[in-house]
Amino acid sequence: MSTIAPPEQPVGELLRAWRERRRLSQLDLDASGVVSARHLSALETGRSRPTSRMILHLSEHLDVPLRERNRLLLAAGYAPAYPESALDAPGMRAVHEAIELVLDGLRPTPALVVDRRWDLVAANAGLAPLLDGLPPALLEPPVNVLRLALHPDGLAGRTENLAEWRAHLLGRLAREVDASGDPDLAALLDELVALPGPAGADGGAPRWPGQVVVPLVLRHGDLVLRLMSTTTVFGTPQDVTVDELAIEAFFPADADTAAALAALDAGR
Repeated sequence: MSTIAPPEQPVGELLRAWRERRRLSQLDLDASGVVSARHLSALETGRSRPTSRMILHLSEHLDVPLRERNRLLLAAGYAPAYPESALDAPGMRAVHEAIELVLDGLRPTPALVVDRRWDLVAANAGLAPLLDGLPPALLEPPVNVLRLALHPDGLAGRTENLAEWRAHLLGRLAREVDASGDPDLAALLDELVALPGPAGADGGAPRWPGQVVVPLVLRHGDLVLRLMSTTTVFGTPQDVTVDELAIEAFFPADADTAAALAALDAGR
């Protein structure tokens, strides 16, 4: 089961914080048939104790992450509803096998799995060539993928469009902090913003004709790799670990990059 510590705030305050984070009023939830404004007011002010069923009902409509749903339940005096299993636990075999199948199937496209803190969980062989020559200190577990991408001694020194890519990553992380209220992510954002690097996004012409996504333009020796990223998550998670996993893949954005990735993979 989850090892989440009980929160210090009352459950009503936590529910109100999640409602406000989703920019919804009590009347909004009333109008949508989720809960009456009167009852919700009583819950948020502590005049009424929510049932575990009501907590889960509100959490579903407020899109609260599973980890935080457990915290809400604990704050109200209930047991957590969602387990938090190790990826190699027997009950996670199907999830583990699905991840391995996706990673292996994407090769030679570089692909990796990250948790909620953006720490590296797994990767396929396509990622290894891109990390060749990086300082060992940055590759010691747990490897934080965003730190690796934006640290001047990491991939930032090899990124041709660093201002553009940095703005994309920091913007994405800021949105995750806003949506989740996760203090670990907030601390990571502060750390990454403080790293030296160009400010803002690159202007000027697209990096290649017909650009439709923000690319990662990465130098690898004499090669220039133009990569576009995708994110894959599990659609119906009922375990905290599964809920927090994401597969990040970096597909070739042009024919030259596709050929270069294939050659790098064949050479390993």
